Amino acid sequence: MKKMLFGSVLALLVAAGCTKDPVAHLSEDESRIYITNYDTTAVFANYKTFAIADSVAIVKNNRLQTKERTDYDVQLINAIANELKQKGYTQVSNSQNADLGVAVSIVTNTSTGLIQYGGYGGFYDSYWDPYYWGYPGYDYYFPPYYGTYQVSENSLSVDIFDLKDGRQNNELKSVWSGLIRGEGIFKNGNISTQVQSLFSQSPYLKNS
Repeated sequence: MKKMLFGSVLALLVAAGCTKDPVAHLSEDESRIYITNYDTTAVFANYKTFAIADSVAIVKNNRLQTKERTDYDVQLINAIANELKQKGYTQVSNSQNADLGVAVSIVTNTSTGLIQYGGYGGFYDSYWDPYYWGYPGYDYYFPPYYGTYQVSENSLSVDIFDLKDGRQNNELKSVWSGLIRGEGIFKNGNISTQVQSLFSQSPYLKNS
C-alpha cells in the first residue's frame, strides 16, 4: 500500500514539473519593474528649472566605476529631459544655477551565496519507513552537499536633487528617485517607453 502511495505522489510531482512557468514566458515589457520614491516634504511646484548630467554614471556594487556617453546614454538623457519639460520644468545648462539636478546611473549589483541541497529523508520517511526494507530502528540519512550561486542584476537609476536649497545648506538632498529593472532596459528602442512609464507613476512631479 505504501508503495502504491509513493507512486501516486511521484506521478503528481512529475505532473507539477511539466506545468509551464508563466514567469518564464513574460515579454520584455511585462518583465520590467518601475520603482519610484520621493521626499514627501518637497513642494515640486516651487522648482522651475533643471540641469541634467551629460553622461551616465556606471556604478558596480555601490562604487562609481566611470562615466559614459554612448549613443544609448544620449538618447536616455534626452528622453528624461523631455519628460521633465512636459511636466513644466525648464532645462538650463549645468553651468547655470538650476533648481533641480538630475543624475542618471546604470547600476550593477552582484551577490554570491551558498545553497544546501539534500533533505530528502523526510520524503522517504513518510512513505517507506525502515521496516519496509527490513531494517527496523534505522533512519534514512542523506548527506547534504553544497553549491554556490551568483546573481548579477542591472538596473537603471534616475535621481533628482534639490540644488536650490542645497546651495544654501551645502547639502544635496534627493527629492525624487526612480529605478527600472527587468529585461531589455538597455535597448535603444525601449528608451522612450520605459522613461514615460517611470515618470507616469509620479503625477505630483510637475511645475504647476
